[in-house]
Amino acid sequence: MPSSLPTESPGRRSLASSGTLYVVATPIGHMEDITLRAIRTLKEVDLIAAEDTRHTRKLLTRYEVPTPLVSYHDHNKEKRTPELLAKLKAGACIALVTDAGTPSISDPGHYLVREAVGQAVPVVPIPGASAMVAALSVSGLPTDSFVFIGFVPRKPAKRKRLLHQLKGQPRTLIFYESPKRLIGLMEEIVRVMKDREAIMARELTKLHEEILRGPLSKMVKEISERPPLRGECTLLVAGCEVEAEIDREALTGYLGELRRDKGRPLSELVKEVAKEYGLSKKVVYEEALKLEKEV
Repeated sequence: MPSSLPTESPGRRSLASSGTLYVVATPIGHMEDITLRAIRTLKEVDLIAAEDTRHTRKLLTRYEVPTPLVSYHDHNKEKRTPELLAKLKAGACIALVTDAGTPSISDPGHYLVREAVGQAVPVVPIPGASAMVAALSVSGLPTDSFVFIGFVPRKPAKRKRLLHQLKGQPRTLIFYESPKRLIGLMEEIVRVMKDREAIMARELTKLHEEILRGPLSKMVKEISERPPLRGECTLLVAGCEVEAEIDREALTGYLGELRRDKGRPLSELVKEVAKEYGLSKKVVYEEALKLEKEV
C-alpha cells in the first residue's frame, strides 16, 4: 500500500515490500465510521495488533476481514513490541488498532510507534475517527487553536499542578476522563480556573450519544443529580479570556525553588516559570521583582 494512495485496490503483495506499520483508525462508536482504505488495509496486512482482540474481532467479522489478530495493550506492550518489530524487520506488514478511534492518542500504541520510528521502520497513518476531533467539531468553542491534554494525572498534586499550568491558556482545552472521575475533575477545574463554558461529549456516535453544554458548575450539578454515567467522556473547556489571576502562593514556592540555583539569570528563571504556569513573561518578571524586594 504505497503512500501515493492508489485509486484502485492493490493486491496483497502490493503493500510495501519492506515491513511497514500501519496506524489504522477504527470507529469510536458507530460501525460505519470507518474508511474504505482502513478496511482494505486490515485485509491486506499480515497481522493486526489490537488493544482488545475480542472487541476488534467484532469489527473484523462485520467487514469480513480474515487477518490474524494479536493483542497489544498497556500491560504487554514492553514484551510484545520486540516481537512485532522483529516481524516488521523481516518484511511483515502490521496494522495497529485501538479499541476505538485513532491509535497512539492517549493509547499504548504510542509505545510501538515510537520504537518503530526509532528503528527506521516505515510508519503509515490510515486516518479516521477521533473522539477529540468529533467533540471539538460540534462544541461551538474556538477550533482554530486548541490544546489536547488527554487523561490528567490521578495523583492530586500532579493534577493540581497541571491545571495551574493550564490556567492562563487562551486556547480551548480538551480532556479525556472516565465517567467515575469526571465530576471530580470538573470541580477541580472550577476551583483552579474558576467557572468556564464547557461541553461534555459522551458515547459519541453510539445509540446513547450525549452532549452537554454550559458552565462547568451547571454541568456538575446536572450530572450529580443523575444516575452514574457510562462510557468514556470527552470534556472541552473554554480557554482563558483574560490574563490569569496569579496564584501567589504557588508562584512564590516555585520561584523559591528556582532561586536556589543562583547561577541562573533572572530572565532565564522567568521564562521557565512563565511556561510552567501559562503566564506572560512580563507578568512573571514583575512578580519576581516583588518577591525579591520581600526577601
